[in-house]
Amino acid sequence: MTSLALAGCGTGQGSPTDAASESAGTSGAQDRPLSNTELERATITGADLGGYEVERAVAGTFASRKTADPAECAPAMEAVGGSSGFAATARIARIISPKDHRPGAYMTLSSHSPGRAEQVLDALRTAAERCKTFRDIQADFDYEAVQLRPDPGYGDESLSLRLTQLASYEDEEPIRVPYAVVAVRQGATVAIFTNFRRPDGPNGREPADVPNAIIKAQLSKLSELAAAK
Repeated sequence: MTSLALAGCGTGQGSPTDAASESAGTSGAQDRPLSNTELERATITGADLGGYEVERAVAGTFASRKTADPAECAPAMEAVGGSSGFAATARIARIISPKDHRPGAYMTLSSHSPGRAEQVLDALRTAAERCKTFRDIQADFDYEAVQLRPDPGYGDESLSLRLTQLASYEDEEPIRVPYAVVAVRQGATVAIFTNFRRPDGPNGREPADVPNAIIKAQLSKLSELAAAK
């Protein structure tokens, strides 16, 4: 991941809320909040994903306090960095880098109380439907061409969107960086995968994608944890 990607990464600053207070949804191994230890066990490593290296990244459990203009677009902006406006009981992050020229991904796994995980995807879906352009106020970046794509059919529910980040530096022409976001709810765990296409690389103006192999490997490992309960 380069400095362009880091413009969207991170959960932002904010005080934690009591994510464990929500109590909707059904019971079961996947429908209860996973602890940080359980999330770590259920997170893919390089051994689970041939051809990739998996590195730890910093992630906090607090709700993002990043702001967008219009404000209703904040969930889409937060998702680019793998976060949301909802606190988590546990959250981990990984940078997944290919050993060849395949695309990689930035991934977060967030454990929520029952019902809260559904709200994370609902908020993101609503923002992607309503917002075609918006501004990240803190980073002073614009986003355009926000497109909610067909449901990729992962987990209990999932959604996919594409958007373009306009990174401006002083008086230079904005650099257009295509991004892809895939969010998946599996029980009370939300996985968010993001990737971007380098504008100075091959096919830099084409849409970005998140590799299916990464998503399937991670969801499989979450399922293995649930089956072991």
